[in-house]
Amino acid sequence: MSERFFKTLLHRPLLTVLAMLALIVFAAMGAQKLVFKSDYRVFFGPENPQLQAFEAMQKVYTKSDNVAFVIAPKDQVIFSPDHLAAIQKITTESWQVPYSTRVDSVTNYQYSHAEEDDLLVEDLVSDPQSMDAAELQAALKIAVEDPLLQKRLISPSAHVAVVNVTLQLPGVNPVEEVPAVASKVRAIRDQIVAEHPDLDVMLSGVVMMNTSFAEASINDSSTLVPLMFLVVAVTIGLMLRTVTGTISSVVIILTTIAATMGLAGWMGFYLTGPSAAAPTVILTLAVADCIHILATLFYEMRHGVEKRKALLDSLKINLQPVFLTSATTAIGFLAMNFSDSPPFRDLGNMVAMGVMIAFVLSITLFPALLMLLPLQVKQKQEEDSDMMLALSGFVIRNRRILLPAMTAILIVISLFVPRNELNDDSVKYFDQRVEFRQATDFMQDNLSGMATIELSLDSGVSSGINSPEFLQTVEDFSNWLRTQPETEHVNTITDIIKRLNKNMHGDDPSYYKLPDSQELAAQYLLLYEMSLPYGLDLNNQLNVDKSSTRIIGTFKNLTNNEQIDVENRIAAWFAQHAPQYQLTMASPTLMFAHIGQRNIISMVSGTLVALLLISLLLGFALRSVRFGLISLLPNLLPAGVAFGIWGLSVGQIGLGLSVVASMTLGIVVDDTVHFLSKYLYARRNRNATSEQAVQYAFGSVGRALWVTTFVLVCGFMVLAQSTFKVNAEMGLMTAITILIALIVDFLFLPPLLMKLDNEKNITSTDHSAQGAAHVS
Repeated sequence: MSERFFKTLLHRPLLTVLAMLALIVFAAMGAQKLVFKSDYRVFFGPENPQLQAFEAMQKVYTKSDNVAFVIAPKDQVIFSPDHLAAIQKITTESWQVPYSTRVDSVTNYQYSHAEEDDLLVEDLVSDPQSMDAAELQAALKIAVEDPLLQKRLISPSAHVAVVNVTLQLPGVNPVEEVPAVASKVRAIRDQIVAEHPDLDVMLSGVVMMNTSFAEASINDSSTLVPLMFLVVAVTIGLMLRTVTGTISSVVIILTTIAATMGLAGWMGFYLTGPSAAAPTVILTLAVADCIHILATLFYEMRHGVEKRKALLDSLKINLQPVFLTSATTAIGFLAMNFSDSPPFRDLGNMVAMGVMIAFVLSITLFPALLMLLPLQVKQKQEEDSDMMLALSGFVIRNRRILLPAMTAILIVISLFVPRNELNDDSVKYFDQRVEFRQATDFMQDNLSGMATIELSLDSGVSSGINSPEFLQTVEDFSNWLRTQPETEHVNTITDIIKRLNKNMHGDDPSYYKLPDSQELAAQYLLLYEMSLPYGLDLNNQLNVDKSSTRIIGTFKNLTNNEQIDVENRIAAWFAQHAPQYQLTMASPTLMFAHIGQRNIISMVSGTLVALLLISLLLGFALRSVRFGLISLLPNLLPAGVAFGIWGLSVGQIGLGLSVVASMTLGIVVDDTVHFLSKYLYARRNRNATSEQAVQYAFGSVGRALWVTTFVLVCGFMVLAQSTFKVNAEMGLMTAITILIALIVDFLFLPPLLMKLDNEKNITSTDHSAQGAAHVS
């Protein structure tokens, strides 16, 4: 049936090309429906407990999405008239940022103080240009000593300041909302820098992190994809020395990507940082099928076979193994559906779809193009066959040394897998070429980190936050949290109440403490709130009925494990000292801290399911339980060795690496399938000995294996150059795994086969797989 189909296809190549292109164009039209979601929330599914806690807290208090203007004067003096005027202008302009609900800076900080019997609440700096040296010094003293400002809006030495813009993004159209904010704050920054060249102004915050996700992906698409196209074209051209094959392969790659992204649009997918890498991954994988078909085609034509007959033979020979390798690769990527992070599920589904589209196009459009385009091959022996034969001879002669030596090397390296720590740092998702990373690192070094934990403490009763017992608990906890080595700043309502108590006692420092009665606390807060201007109220710290308060701890830029450790210590403190109150903890960085660990655990299940399905598929296709089991070793070892190397060199597995074992499992199977299929063909159809079968496998498929491996490694190494660390680490680790897979299939699998498969021959009656496994 397949032969009849291929004959018809090759008889009407133009019709085939037109029909396939029409289908591809229709599919590709869906690409216009694809949108890029840059909100960090896309990394978390709706069932994620940390996201649920965070969303619940956002409904009670004001939202905490923000942009931070980091202002660094070159003379390292914030409190000068000109620099304060610049900060004041940023503060004023920031109210015009789309969706802004609050702007905090040292200039508009609501400083309360007593004047006779009155409580005055006013901007700390109202008219900086008119302030004399004494006034500047007085304002400076207040700023660096006030716990609500220190390491939050100004550095301890007053050389760096922050203007924090709180935003309430509607979430109705995230494709436009985040870019609109980024565009406005960048315009403000550029204006200030132009007017004040003695200032450095950088942008950090959650919204700028969201922006960086999108911009890193767009940058990758504009640089990495063209680079990968160049690598593929050059590789095929140099390795196979064919212009027609190169052009046809590039067409298959382009049409595969177009059809895949179009179908993704029709199916309602959206792009994120990880899923935006799909074209690069698909581009890399799509070329493998073409190389195998070309390798066999050229082999036949160099031995005098006419082009149409050679192409027909190549398609018949490669149909099963190419389908098998495509299916196993797709299964590996589909296993990413076990991921706790939706973008990785989308990446897996899009690549799996792309791999199968590439298979269909490689056995339809690709041979049709080869028939239409001129193709001449000189009749001669393969130039590198001697190299493959030499390699096979080396392996056969040294099989008794290679098997134990390779086994020992592979096991020893794999033993270093436990050295890897499940850990990550969400700030370092971007490399130092990214503006957001530069600003955040600078802020960490000079003021405070971006890692936060928001705590909502519920008293359980209306106005319960005014209770002396509740306030004392908040105060005790805040003091304890400030003693933790990771803590940079604690934003707590008790600091405001203590200051108000001092103000209401004539600014007597001895009264900088919590009031003794609930009535006093309630009166102080009411009086203070009535004095606050619009947008600077206490809704970010108190809920509507004042039954709960939000405490925000800001920390150094912690790794995931360090942040989870802080979370556990906080929970333990409340369990011991205040179990009567309901505690909720959440924050964006805390969400990222948990997702890495949750993802690696869930992906273990995905990998096991993929392994089971791939093993069943291989056992069925190879018609042999024994060889199906033998294939497990070269399929599992590459990932183990790669993670062992990672444990020796890096030792930290984050969100990107958590999916590598699953996605590479399907890829590394390809080499094993092609080698085993050739080996079994020689054993079953040519009555070859195991040594002869190994030699046949090397000679017939070895070249295609190392060429496809070279292309795959180059492709994923291109992805490793991404400015988005999640994609970069995923690309690097996948490239390492694929390279190790080739080494295993060339130096470990053949000696293993010769050791375990030492019968003189395997007859066709013993195994009903005649000819089905013959591949190139």
